[in-house]
Amino acid sequence: MTGWVEFALAMAVFLGSHALTVRPALKAPLVRALGQAGFGLVYSALSLVLLGWLIVAAGRAPFVPLWDPAPWQAWVALALMLAACLLVAHALAGSNPLSFGSRAAGFDPAHPGIAGVSRHPVLLALALWALAHAIANGDLAHLLLFGPLGLFALIGMGAIDRRKRRLLNEWEHLARGTSLVPLEALVSGRWRPTAPPPLVPSLAGLAAWAALIALHPAVIGVDPLAWL
Repeated sequence: MTGWVEFALAMAVFLGSHALTVRPALKAPLVRALGQAGFGLVYSALSLVLLGWLIVAAGRAPFVPLWDPAPWQAWVALALMLAACLLVAHALAGSNPLSFGSRAAGFDPAHPGIAGVSRHPVLLALALWALAHAIANGDLAHLLLFGPLGLFALIGMGAIDRRKRRLLNEWEHLARGTSLVPLEALVSGRWRPTAPPPLVPSLAGLAAWAALIALHPAVIGVDPLAWL
């Protein structure tokens, strides 16, 4: 039972820290004290530390299998992780004032780039990461770990949209060719790409994906290619 208690505590602290730090009453004084860049660094470092604790706590929880491992799960997880790496790489390289992870300057609503695929590419990448790892692990503790994290990312998309609508008078104009549901703007005809995705972010995303696969056994202790 001790393993479940630690896991529950780690999950509560992780989710609570993210829910509290986005509240203006707490965030504003922290930004004034640390500066915007300082707040971002502290927030990111805290998130990584708490995520690490949460993952370790899930590994210590009692093992309750939900499904048997199979090669298809590894293939699906690898494909989802490739998509997640590409999303993050293009978000970091692109311009998107409607979410976070990208610079705001230089955004062209007629050519939204990665925002045409997803208005919140970093959060979508987090949701894909969670889904990939829930599928690949197949036990209760990891489902309880990755399920809420994926749901948290999806809920965050709507929360950011509501905040940006309040803050940006031109939100409707900026968002006209973007997608909340992935690729919805393309399917509906509101966005028609005029060029292929930029090559450098695509290569960076592919390199990050390969690096994660190579480092996974040493850092996490599990080889994602073992089931193939």
